[in-house]
Amino acid sequence: IVADALYQDEYTGAGATITIAAGISTNAQTGSTQTVTLDLSSAEDHKVTITGITTIDCAGGTEGDSHLVRIVNSGIATVGFSTYFLFPSGSPPSLPTAAGSISVISFSVHRVGAAGTQLLATSAQNFS
Repeated sequence: IVADALYQDEYTGAGATITIAAGISTNAQTGSTQTVTLDLSSAEDHKVTITGITTIDCAGGTEGDSHLVRIVNSGIATVGFSTYFLFPSGSPPSLPTAAGSISVISFSVHRVGAAGTQLLATSAQNFS
């Protein structure tokens, strides 16, 4: 603790060190014509490099957590989402299919559990 010289008399005894560590965990995966499952308990940032027809699913997570999915097309790619993902207007976005395209999906965990997981998602497409 850093004390002003004016108040140093109030701080007697051993000094204290406060360490604040903050960071965002990243998880990178590759998918090719399959389902890619995001582990929401292990990272907040998910990078998925895909080709072919790929579905993005998820597991775990805690209500209120925010996540970001970076989707990188390494070849021609068509991306779908599990029913956990809820998008505005009720329809998933139409992501670009061209190789080299980059899209971002951000979402908040609305609900997890027996009643069904719900992820409130938005998208930004085609950063290529």
